[in-house]
Amino acid sequence: MRNRFLIAAIAASALLAGCSGGGGSSPSPVSPGNPGGGSSPTGPTTQSQAVEAIGDANAIGSPLKDFADFDKTIDYAPAAAQSAGRVRATASGACNNGVEFFAPDKNGDPNSTETVDFYDSACTIEARDVVRIYSQSSSSSETVNLTDSLFAPGNSTPIATQSETHAISNATFNQYGYPIVADGYDLVAGDSLNIATAKTIVSDRELVMEPASNATNDFCADSAGYNATGFQRLDKTFGWQGGVLSGGTRTVNSDGSVTWTATHAGTVFKGAIGGLSVATGVQNTACPISTPMFTLAGGTAIGTYSVPVVATFAHGMLESLSITGATLANGDTLNVTTNASEPPSSNLYITGTVSNGSTQIATFAVDAYGDGTLTVSSNGGEYVIVDWHVVR
Repeated sequence: MRNRFLIAAIAASALLAGCSGGGGSSPSPVSPGNPGGGSSPTGPTTQSQAVEAIGDANAIGSPLKDFADFDKTIDYAPAAAQSAGRVRATASGACNNGVEFFAPDKNGDPNSTETVDFYDSACTIEARDVVRIYSQSSSSSETVNLTDSLFAPGNSTPIATQSETHAISNATFNQYGYPIVADGYDLVAGDSLNIATAKTIVSDRELVMEPASNATNDFCADSAGYNATGFQRLDKTFGWQGGVLSGGTRTVNSDGSVTWTATHAGTVFKGAIGGLSVATGVQNTACPISTPMFTLAGGTAIGTYSVPVVATFAHGMLESLSITGATLANGDTLNVTTNASEPPSSNLYITGTVSNGSTQIATFAVDAYGDGTLTVSSNGGEYVIVDWHVVR
């Protein structure tokens, strides 16, 4: 039911956004029968809590979005290959614990791979389909274009598509053009999340992955992004900037899973629809990062956040999440739970509550890929989360 709600909400929102335009004045509901500010115009108190809740949700989602995207840089391989920083030897497309890997891609493009992730280990419920075409510019650098189709369980039509460009440098590469993680590399990535024909989320990120020691890489990173379509009922849009400027680690575990451990700190913003953009500075190639490459331009800061995260990905899917002692805008705090009794395809796989003292601000519930809903506690208004960020 929740997955059907997600698809309907995204489709309705995209259609209305296309009719009214990115900066139009007519409000568009977030979900059928339950608009983001309630069925009547949003009052000041309700609107301020909605603004706060969306900012908090994006702050929580930022590190998870970054880690998930960094994880795309390499293929999801068995433990022995992962420990060496390499992808699996087979490229036949056979199901391997919830992943199908093709080289070349299904279309037969030169210098390409295709990775299909499934919600289940038997490869029957498709979750993500990533087509990757790479071009090596030198022995240590290449450019990669990725097209990522996002699926809700049991649906053959994507709920969204993501276009990404990766520039990888200071790397050594395997036979499929993936950087060998154990040797370290630098990454600059830009992507846009598109719902229907609307470019909805725009973000940029950089990663410095240092050479591994005993299956653990130290890393640092920064990113910035914003919602390009905005929220018509609130007459606002939202953005974020931040990162792991030092102290991050990526560890390959004995079972082949990968654990990212870091404190992601930054700032969330609000602004006029169409008033935000990403400013680009100089790429970093060593840790710690003193000046982030990407920052947000425009808007007004809602507040800062600091989110200590331990996130484990198995075969590219989030398997467990621990966030302890997170601080969000306006002194808000976070309680988050990974519900192992739920399947990864369930929108109740990861649940959380944002509170300020004894006042509950919002709750959220997403699946293992960060698709689900954010609910504002003051009026029950629901917003759609796709790929770890609030889209409508």
